[in-house]
Amino acid sequence: MTVEQIYTGCLAQGAYYIRSGNEAAIIDPLREVGPYLERAERDGVKIKYVLETHFHADFVSGHLDLAKKSGAEIVYGPEARPDFEAHIAKDGEFLKLGDVQIKVLHTPGHTMESTCYLLSDENGKDHSIFTGDTLFLGDVGRPDLAQKAATMTMEDLAGLLYESLQKKIMPLANDIIVYPGHGAGSACGKNMMKETVDNLGRQKELNYALRQADKESFIKEVTNGLLPPPGYFGMNVALNKAGYESFDQVLSRGMKALSPEAFELLANTDETIILDTRPAEDFCKGFVPRSVNIGLKGDFAPWVGALLVDVKQSILLVCKPGEEEETITRLSRIGFDHVLGYLEGGFESWTGKEIDTVQRISTAEFEARFHAGECQVIDVRRESEYSVLHVETAINQPLNEINDWSGKDISGNGPVFIHCAGGYRSMIAASILKARGIHDFFEVEGGFNAIAKTAVPMEKELKSV
Repeated sequence: MTVEQIYTGCLAQGAYYIRSGNEAAIIDPLREVGPYLERAERDGVKIKYVLETHFHADFVSGHLDLAKKSGAEIVYGPEARPDFEAHIAKDGEFLKLGDVQIKVLHTPGHTMESTCYLLSDENGKDHSIFTGDTLFLGDVGRPDLAQKAATMTMEDLAGLLYESLQKKIMPLANDIIVYPGHGAGSACGKNMMKETVDNLGRQKELNYALRQADKESFIKEVTNGLLPPPGYFGMNVALNKAGYESFDQVLSRGMKALSPEAFELLANTDETIILDTRPAEDFCKGFVPRSVNIGLKGDFAPWVGALLVDVKQSILLVCKPGEEEETITRLSRIGFDHVLGYLEGGFESWTGKEIDTVQRISTAEFEARFHAGECQVIDVRRESEYSVLHVETAINQPLNEINDWSGKDISGNGPVFIHCAGGYRSMIAASILKARGIHDFFEVEGGFNAIAKTAVPMEKELKSV
């Protein structure tokens, strides 16, 4: 028996490959299914099952393409009602895979159809459990994503999650390996550990949610401090439940090289967004006007989802040459399938045409100007980061809320300086402000990490703004 975790850092997501004898199962695959098919062919096995732990909100699963290309059966737990053919397993049902068995454990709470899969080895001993978004390392799945307005509240779902954990998972042996659906950085939880694999006994000791004395305290703890879910989550659930266009078609359409003239023509339509995925240090020096910069080398997909929101949005790409396919792939993972093409030759081909720039200054210049007189500092980090330490007088305007605050007057008294922790998020903010006609500001290179090393005064207490 072989178990392999296939972890994708950008999404903080774990897919799993299980092999026994001449059969394999894939749990929660990503959108692009080629690697799973290649692995099965290399091992000389047939993919028998595609096991889905629930209808995912933060990414589009590859279950449909994988089942079609491999002949595998898609499996969900009880209460799942997909709009395509799938096996809806019963609670406690055993699925045979080669010389091992996988037991279906219905664990509602994160969603009503949430299901864990308990793997037993060749000797019938419980070996590992694939917990999806029911149990994370250090946390549990948030119970606010599947609320049904008049019939089910966040507290109701949290109560169901408590029962699921207590009845289905806590009684299992301590040496069972826990393979979660996500790790630190995912918006599906709030307190995940940086590790991606652990044993159940250690989680019983360390996981705050598993240590609650009763249901009431559990509900209070897991519902406290939840940030609003990103707007694209509901759209991804719909795609996972109803079906979607084949990834092959999405990639083929998006990989259309556009001349600067063709690109400009499409860019001049109101419905199209220009997404520039180059690093911040390149983007600031020159870009196609109205471009939004979300660097590929960062938390690319989550920020695209959080800020662009609508998965049906038409997108034109400006990438470093050679990164177009990776960009389209990562967009498709969160359901953004409507890429119309990319600027052939990258930004360097945009010669002789109008460009825009961002006024980026060094921390040394920021320090000098800060001490020289009154100015306004906008900190686009999360409130939790800002509350630990921030520049004196800085106003906290988190990037994920930019659609709310960018419409307000940010001019303040004196020049405006924008920063995040290291420059990735502040350049995203700068590009959005520029695209919306706001140009009178400076972005601070290196962000707060660099500013904190200077003599700029700091405050520790979070002040209302």
